[in-house]
Amino acid sequence: MPEIYWDSKLYNEQHRFVSDYGADVLQWLAPQAGESILDVGCGTGDLAAKIQETGAIVLGVDASADMVELAKQNYPNIQFEQKDATLLDYNREFDAVFSNATFHWIENQRGLLKGIYKSLKHGGRLVAEFGGKGNIKSIVDAIENAAKQLYLEHRVISNFWFFPSIGHYAALLESTGFETEQIWLFERPTKLIGEDGMLNWINQFAQHAFIGLNEEEANAVTNLAIEILKPNYFKDSEWTADYKRLRIKAIKK
Repeated sequence: MPEIYWDSKLYNEQHRFVSDYGADVLQWLAPQAGESILDVGCGTGDLAAKIQETGAIVLGVDASADMVELAKQNYPNIQFEQKDATLLDYNREFDAVFSNATFHWIENQRGLLKGIYKSLKHGGRLVAEFGGKGNIKSIVDAIENAAKQLYLEHRVISNFWFFPSIGHYAALLESTGFETEQIWLFERPTKLIGEDGMLNWINQFAQHAFIGLNEEEANAVTNLAIEILKPNYFKDSEWTADYKRLRIKAIKK
């Protein structure tokens, strides 16, 4: 997967829904005072802070140096480190590993899960939520349709995300040694901020699609994709993205 540039300012201002929705996943984590918890893909640190409010001891890691720097500024009392999630080097240090909206960016899922498994104490739990099968299908389809209309379909990439089914991910977990305790695939339509909400979303989250295009071509595909989406996903001056999420809880036995 090509490297993505995370604009921490745009993310913080326009895409705080990532953390806001992620707060619901904490019910499955149920952090306890004194527990040691690793937040994988911590972003700007908002959910790590919510976990620490329970009295748990949190370490947040993220591949983006920009995100980690902003997290440190926002929450100076929490430890944050820049780290590739597929190269975790911890050994039975954590009672739980938590992750929100991160796993679908990672191609090497076995490396990710093996590192998490090793990081957990025996009986430790993994709780995560990320894009599942069918996530943002309308946006992917619109980008592909726009590229085709502009004769650019062979230079646009739209399959760089990892959006697994329940069966696929349960098998991955169990092949790594985890016991799947809960797994849930559900629709979660997500509001985007302002009339430029879809434009901002594509610019932040779908930039990989246009890596083979020049700026003019990328803008043309983006603008046409937005026009394709508008009749069904722009209502009352507000955009909605068709999110489908996969939420998991697995135990290291």
